Amino acid sequence: MKSKNTKLGPSSRSDIASFIAMDVMKLANEREAKGDNIVHLEVGQPSTSAPVTVLKAAQKALASDKIGYTEAHGISQLRDRLARHYNEYYRVNVDPGRIIITAGSSGAFVMSFLAAFDAGDRIALAEPGYPAYRNIMKALGLVPVSLTAGEETRYQPAPELLEPVAADLNGLLVASPANPTGTMMSTDDFRELINWCSARNIWFVSDEIYHGITYDRRADTALSFSDDAIVINSFSKYFSMTGWRLGWVIVPEVLVRPMERLAQNLFISPPTLSQHAALAAFDGMDELDEHVTRYQVNRDLLLKELPKAGFQRFAPSDGAFYLYADVSDLTQDSEEFCRRVMAETGVAFTPGTDFDLVSGHTSLRISYAGATEELREAVRRLQDWGS
Repeated sequence: MKSKNTKLGPSSRSDIASFIAMDVMKLANEREAKGDNIVHLEVGQPSTSAPVTVLKAAQKALASDKIGYTEAHGISQLRDRLARHYNEYYRVNVDPGRIIITAGSSGAFVMSFLAAFDAGDRIALAEPGYPAYRNIMKALGLVPVSLTAGEETRYQPAPELLEPVAADLNGLLVASPANPTGTMMSTDDFRELINWCSARNIWFVSDEIYHGITYDRRADTALSFSDDAIVINSFSKYFSMTGWRLGWVIVPEVLVRPMERLAQNLFISPPTLSQHAALAAFDGMDELDEHVTRYQVNRDLLLKELPKAGFQRFAPSDGAFYLYADVSDLTQDSEEFCRRVMAETGVAFTPGTDFDLVSGHTSLRISYAGATEELREAVRRLQDWGS
């Protein structure tokens, strides 16, 4: 508690790290505003718009003025449609009553952490990993427990990494495919982790936001192995609806009412227009699968051409739309390196320090969610720069 004699100022809980990828995007946009030509490989945002079906549904909803508050956990039609999606795509039966529609996956993480954990609880997560995980945890008074994951575990958590910290652990957060690496867990490894958590009464939180964007096989949902898992997803990535700010979370029955109370008080309801539009997203999946085909073309292009610019080592990119590059042969300061690359080539990357507090100074993340021609231009500039 602050002393009454202390000057007014920000809370200690707000003293979290910045999201460097967003800082890089801001800098890149500022350079563009001054006339520079920037190729954006720094942010995981599809360059494609939402499906045509979504845009038409949004226009129809606007015309009929369906833009008031909804129920705190979202409209029943969308929850029913998501339950149907899980049955059709994963062959998993989900009670729509366990589905909570949220303001993006970010809202789902905030509410899930508040519903399942108390201040001081410890949640394990792989490093490198998505920085907002640990930053949200810290802001909520939770303790992120970093698991240094490397090539031997495909940059994913594994029981041997968890055993040393298991005694005081309250949760495990897993993403498969992962950000920033794009790696996926095998079905057996995924099941083993869920069973490991279940045997120790540890919450298993599965970030499935990149499901649908995989290249050799479909990703597994945690719901295939446990009804006690907390599963988070979003319309942002596969569905190309980043700015619509709509996600969902599927929780065990014991968390449904707590999540609803949190939603009522934190957000009142998810974005109404986005909900009605998202109902039509499932009618545009042929269009969305074409996006995934393009991402694979982009990935293969970068894997072929980037070594010619001096980028030699990458994590296995099984899904999502990222390459995580080891650039230790090129720099020991990835932040300075990314600034220099942008200044000298106009290509924007995100430094690995955003994702890995220990080893990120020798790595960087490359997003290949953009247009293929933009990727070709990026590698041309980088090859000229590195020659």
